[in-house]
Amino acid sequence: MEKIIRRRTNCGTSLPVLPVHPLLSRVYHARGIDSPEDLDLGLSRLIDPSQLLNGGRAATLLADAIAANLKMLIVGDFDADGATSTALALSALRQLGAAHVSYLVPNRFEYGYGLTPEIVELALGEQPDIIITVDNGISSLDGVAAASAAGIVTVITDHHLAGSELPDASVIVNPNQPGCPFPSKNLAGVGVIFYLMMALRSELRCRAWFESQGLKEPNLAQFLDLVALGTVADVVPLDRNNRVLVAAGLKRIRAGRARAGIVALLEMASRDPLSTVASDLGFAVAPRLNAAGRLDDMSIGIECLMCDEKSTAASYALQLDRLNKDRRIIENEMQQDALVALKGLQFEDTEPLPVALTLYQPDWHQGVIGILASRVKDRIHRPVIAFANGSDNQIKGSARSIAGIHIRDMLDAVATRHPGLISKFGGHAMAAGLSLAQADYADFSSAFVEEVGRHVEAGDMEAVIYTDGELEDRDYDLQVANELRFGGPWGQHFPEPLFDGRFTLVQQRLVGEKHLKLTVTPVNSTRLIDAIAFNVDLDRWPDESVEIVNLAYRLDINEFRGNTNLQLVVEYLSADGH
Repeated sequence: MEKIIRRRTNCGTSLPVLPVHPLLSRVYHARGIDSPEDLDLGLSRLIDPSQLLNGGRAATLLADAIAANLKMLIVGDFDADGATSTALALSALRQLGAAHVSYLVPNRFEYGYGLTPEIVELALGEQPDIIITVDNGISSLDGVAAASAAGIVTVITDHHLAGSELPDASVIVNPNQPGCPFPSKNLAGVGVIFYLMMALRSELRCRAWFESQGLKEPNLAQFLDLVALGTVADVVPLDRNNRVLVAAGLKRIRAGRARAGIVALLEMASRDPLSTVASDLGFAVAPRLNAAGRLDDMSIGIECLMCDEKSTAASYALQLDRLNKDRRIIENEMQQDALVALKGLQFEDTEPLPVALTLYQPDWHQGVIGILASRVKDRIHRPVIAFANGSDNQIKGSARSIAGIHIRDMLDAVATRHPGLISKFGGHAMAAGLSLAQADYADFSSAFVEEVGRHVEAGDMEAVIYTDGELEDRDYDLQVANELRFGGPWGQHFPEPLFDGRFTLVQQRLVGEKHLKLTVTPVNSTRLIDAIAFNVDLDRWPDESVEIVNLAYRLDINEFRGNTNLQLVVEYLSADGH
């Protein structure tokens, strides 16, 4: 669908100059950075762990468990945030002196999400005294009850939104649980467990544990590469606290101090670890890591992250790369099915799309429906839920939303108005998961669209691209592009600089079957610039009749066969006048 380009506040206004390039200063101001102090992303700026509700209680419980030589079992999630959380918890606890700690990340297709009773039954084989969840557990009422009945202590560490009832765990650490004063509600799961490990180290330090055991007190900064990867991969908002965490992790990676598994994944994606930025973690490393949980077993990803040996890490990275290629093939097939389904709905150009959409095909792969929902959402700018068959006549859905529509709240409202329609659900404002009976799909679809319709406002349905304005001719420069690249970390709610303008279209051709390679000239300039638009609509492009285009683009550096040149990465293009 056509999109509206709007410029962010402060794009062209006169503001105090920050000690950076004027263009970067303008970008920062548009994101609320108004003083040099705001640019300080040193670790001293982290919010103190003492502000995390129950952090001290959980640290005391774990310190007692370590001293008593109890068995601990980490139960993780099957995405990149869950994998990094699991690897961090396992490694940190061992370095802090835990003698018996292992992990369990069960197959998502057999056991579902979170600490379910079935997972507890599986965990009993490890005979744990304590189960520690990472990146899950806040909605695991039945699982926690099953663990308690088996005599197992549960420590929940999570960041997902809490429901109306909390599990009866021994302790819950979650910035989004009721009553938690922690100022940043945007920690990823890996951020929560990192904070808990900081609290645990402080507790052990107070007990003189390290001296008494002859242990070297670990420097927890060694885990910041994991924190950066999990935070970026989970697409949580990069508020100040998260930017501090991500910046510190990227600094370690660029300094050559990253763990072997992350280096191997970067190199597998042809990224230079010494010049890594957040987008490399989000678009190169995270998909390969996520592919294990989507198609196979996330333990492959966890073992890769835990690896100390370069060649072994490279072997795991190769497995993950192959899984990611398989995932792409499956996703492409499902996306074609979805596009056929969309055309079958016969929406006319003169008629508005519905306010929300559900899609279901029995043979779709459960592990890829989330990506599919995201792709369709991006295409039509509507909340989308994609469903695939589960087990026991249940179907599983993955939801993706747009700004203004809190998708978990929508599911909660549907569940309240229609008791029993949804078997279970959970998630965030922009993404959620759910299960329901296959026979109830049509009823749910109607109820979901109706519920979104109650909350949607006129502007929510507009696909708006916010940019940082136009560039001056002198800004088309490699050094400027480099400063923008490393001016982040960029991410959710702190977006990478995006610019817009009118360009004369000099050349256009398809590359890689669905990418449009362009040569353009800014209107009122003679400068020739390379550009590329990924995954274009092949029904519309290339179009030799178009002479002038409107572009929304990022200023980028393209390195190919030893040559470096400026390149525009096009996020949106339209023929001038359309």
